Amino acid sequence: MVRSSGRRNLLISRGWVQATALVFLLGFFVLGLLAYRTYAAQPPIPARVVDPAGRVLFTGDDVLTGQELFLRNGLMEYGSVFGHGAYLGPDFTADYLRRAASHAASRHGGVDSAEALARTVGDFRQNRHDPATGTLVFTDAQAEAFELLKDHYRRFFAQPSGKHGLRSGLFSDARELSQLTSFFAWTAWTAAAERPGEAYSYTNNWPPEPLVRNQPTGELVVWSVLSLIALLGGTGLLFAAFGRWRFLGWHGREGHRLSFRQPGEVALTPAQRATAWFFLVMALLFTLQSILGGATQHYRAELSSFFGINLAGAFPFNLVRTWHLQLAIFWVAVSYLGAGIFIAPMISGREPRGQSWLAYGLLGALVIVVAGSLLGELLAIHGASDSIWFALQGFEYLDLGRFWQVLLTLGLFAWVALLFRALRGRLAVEHRGNMPWLFFFAALAIPAFYAVGLLAHPRANFTSTDFWRFWVVHLWVEDFLELFTTLMVAYLFVLLGVVAEAIALRLVYLEVILYSAGGVIGTMHHLYFSGTPVEHMALGAFFSAAEVIPLTFLTVEAWSFLRLGIAQGGQSTKPFPHRWAIMFLVAVGFWNFLGAGIFGFLINLPIVSYYEIGTALTANHGHASMMGVYGMLAAGLALFALRYLMPAARWSDRAAKISFWSLNVGLAWMVFATLFPLGLMQLHHAVSYGYFEARELQYLTNPTNRLMEWMRLPGDALFILGGTLPLLLLAYRGVRHRVPQLAGPEAQDNLFTEIEAPPDSAGRAAPSGAGQGELS
Repeated sequence: MVRSSGRRNLLISRGWVQATALVFLLGFFVLGLLAYRTYAAQPPIPARVVDPAGRVLFTGDDVLTGQELFLRNGLMEYGSVFGHGAYLGPDFTADYLRRAASHAASRHGGVDSAEALARTVGDFRQNRHDPATGTLVFTDAQAEAFELLKDHYRRFFAQPSGKHGLRSGLFSDARELSQLTSFFAWTAWTAAAERPGEAYSYTNNWPPEPLVRNQPTGELVVWSVLSLIALLGGTGLLFAAFGRWRFLGWHGREGHRLSFRQPGEVALTPAQRATAWFFLVMALLFTLQSILGGATQHYRAELSSFFGINLAGAFPFNLVRTWHLQLAIFWVAVSYLGAGIFIAPMISGREPRGQSWLAYGLLGALVIVVAGSLLGELLAIHGASDSIWFALQGFEYLDLGRFWQVLLTLGLFAWVALLFRALRGRLAVEHRGNMPWLFFFAALAIPAFYAVGLLAHPRANFTSTDFWRFWVVHLWVEDFLELFTTLMVAYLFVLLGVVAEAIALRLVYLEVILYSAGGVIGTMHHLYFSGTPVEHMALGAFFSAAEVIPLTFLTVEAWSFLRLGIAQGGQSTKPFPHRWAIMFLVAVGFWNFLGAGIFGFLINLPIVSYYEIGTALTANHGHASMMGVYGMLAAGLALFALRYLMPAARWSDRAAKISFWSLNVGLAWMVFATLFPLGLMQLHHAVSYGYFEARELQYLTNPTNRLMEWMRLPGDALFILGGTLPLLLLAYRGVRHRVPQLAGPEAQDNLFTEIEAPPDSAGRAAPSGAGQGELS
């Protein structure tokens, strides 16, 4: 239906739009309040730290400079602070706290003395910070521990490269070592000193440390219980809703028989042909990222060498992991960008002139960002550059220099501009609540929320910095990339004709509401122990449980994808061309449920997170959700487009099949043979013996753990050789054997021809071709 204004009416009830807007407004209103509370209640950075005699041990500037040294030398990709970072090195907050408390206890009479332990608890838990003067007073025991630990970290970072996986002689300047130790000392102080007016520390008594009486708080236990209640109650309500309203869910065109246009029959625009290069770059980056992932994991199996080669000399662990994480973002992003450019003309039915050259320019800029940022990270970690603009910022997932971060943000906005050029004509005749506008808004959210990461700065208070960093790590990935994922999946089914547009639109709104209801405020589950006040933990725990509720239905959704795509293909008079693209969508549903749902909720419970943060269970969740959801979708989108970009004679269903099964079996092998059991063992060790002990390199490299790390090798080999290489072959063929240009500014706006429809209400068969042009 078309209104008198020339715009097509909203295809569903306005209530869906209003409910979605309400969820977003409430979620971001609460996030705004939490941002204010983060700045108001974050742990103070003292102007000076002195001993009882008034001698200055270090200053606030030393703390911030030490934090900057920690980041720009890539140490957040080696160890962690406040539990956030990498998992090979120690958590330096827990490490400093244990060593300093052990010295204090020994000084007071030994850990076997109740009086000595009581005095140690008093040393660390009493908050001696004076807000009026900005002075923090350390006891004699704390001051002595600070001096001793400066020497400890000097020796630690002076070890040969094969000893700890870092380049040798990382810190040789005594002043820098003192500043780095000052940063560690400040994080340990916030972890033990009681928040004013409370009986727990700034970090909610994290890490668990008996020497300073750090143990789970009552709030931590209560909100763990309430989050379980939220999960069970919310799941029950959603089951009831799906049972009550049968229109919820993915429903196909029952009774319609479709004839799918074969790839050679679909006319491609110049910009669509240009996307072949996007998918080739994607496949190359994916292959490199997977190889680096294997090398990263090998450090835990064989720290001193890589099959006899001193890998850490040229490629230290923190460099390899930095590249591994950055390339994970890059290759997925390139696929999404290419898929967006490919699908936009199908939505609009046209393409503006010059779009292909703009697409090539965007890809060139992306290649420059990738190469420039990786080179800068190499120079920084080898000590050849200390620029946070062109070398390394050092935040996990936001490692790249700020110049490259700004350039990437601008490139993403340029991509949105390209989409707008292609969609402009269609947007002009559509209601702003219909799918074309939602597709555009979802694309716009990607650069908009990635740009929030620019608020994280290496010289700002780590607590507020981490607040903004997790807007990218969680909110950008788990909410807005999820939103774009939902739109892309919905449009694929609409373009293929297996789902009516109104049904797809309703499902998009439903999933946006369900994901955002928990996902926006649920971002705070990352910040339980980063120095934020207790309300962050309370709301983060409760709403992150709500995130899991829609994920429990993704197994049903996965079967729906399989039924809609494969079953419809079986009824077609022509072969269904996208079997393996649809299978990747099935994998997305499965891994979203398992990786993000089960594994995510496991570590989001505050009482579990208290002991497991920064362990292999975190890596287990990260691999299963990032690769399982966004990686599988990126591969599926590539296969969907590549099927049209090359002649049928050059396409290989066998290569697509091998890639699909190798990636999924390889990922399952990583998870169930290594990461998940290792994480459970490490969690048990943290609860039984201590968090400090569970993060020690001695524990991580014990014979049992090393054996389990070696057990991952077959899965990694299958993933790389059987998963990435066939995908790379198909992407190469997409460039080498691109179909000739068959279209000018006009594009194919549907990929099916309906040849048989169900009878109408009078029992008459609908005319042949009745469903054509549904997108027009």
